[in-house]
Amino acid sequence: MNDVTDFTPNKPDIGVPSALPPEEIDRLTDDIVAALKTVYDPEIPADIYELGLVYRVDVDGERNVAIDMTLTAPGCPVAGEMPGWVENAVASVPGVNSVKVTMVFDPPWDQSRMSDEARVALDMW
Repeated sequence: MNDVTDFTPNKPDIGVPSALPPEEIDRLTDDIVAALKTVYDPEIPADIYELGLVYRVDVDGERNVAIDMTLTAPGCPVAGEMPGWVENAVASVPGVNSVKVTMVFDPPWDQSRMSDEARVALDMW
């Protein structure tokens, strides 16, 4: 499932099968990332992608998407709702067949996973 990997520090591991045409891989990757960036923790003015809450995104040959994500804290008040928000956002990407979101807490999230964009938004320098 993870034939092509685009990994940037503090960003999720994104895998898309190389059987898909390169332009389709690029489009799916860009559109999935854009969809993830529409989901915000209501208490934090930064999206879940820039916060580093998304650990892994895999797309299989049928364009089914599996996402591993976490929360800033296991007791987050939106823990029950956020996976649905992520699923709905990514399911809206043209060409995506289905989406499964799994909450993981290993490794635990910490501030080192945030992008520079999130650090600026939260004034955490």
